[in-house]
Amino acid sequence: QVQLVESGGGLVQAGGSLRLSCAASGSIFSINAMGWFRQAPGKEREFVGSIPSSGGVAAYAGSLKGRFTISRDNAKNTVYLQMTDLGPEDTAVYYCSAGRTLSDSPSRVDYWGQGTQVTVSS
Repeated sequence: QVQLVESGGGLVQAGGSLRLSCAASGSIFSINAMGWFRQAPGKEREFVGSIPSSGGVAAYAGSLKGRFTISRDNAKNTVYLQMTDLGPEDTAVYYCSAGRTLSDSPSRVDYWGQGTQVTVSS
C-alpha cells in the first residue's frame, strides 16, 4: 500500500500562485509515476499532470501547460505542483495520484490522496 498526503491548498486571489505538496509513504517502490488531478463542483475529475518516478519529463493537460509545473524530490518522496496565474476556473479539490503507469485517466490511478481544496477568488 501507498499513502499520499497532500498539503498547501487554500484561498488565493486571481492572478496569484500556490504550491501543493504530496508526500508518499509505504510501498513506494511499487509506483512508477505520481501526479495530480482536480475536481471542480459538479464536474468530473480531470488530469492535471504527472511525472515519472525516474525523474523524466512531466506531462500536462494541454490547457494547463505553461501555468502549472510538476516537480519531485525523490529524497523526500514528495511531488510538487506549482500553480501560477490562477483564475477562478482553477477552483477545485486537487488530488495527488500515484500508480504503476503514467496515465491521464483516473481509472489507471492506483492510489489517491485525500485531496486539498484550492479556491481562487476573483
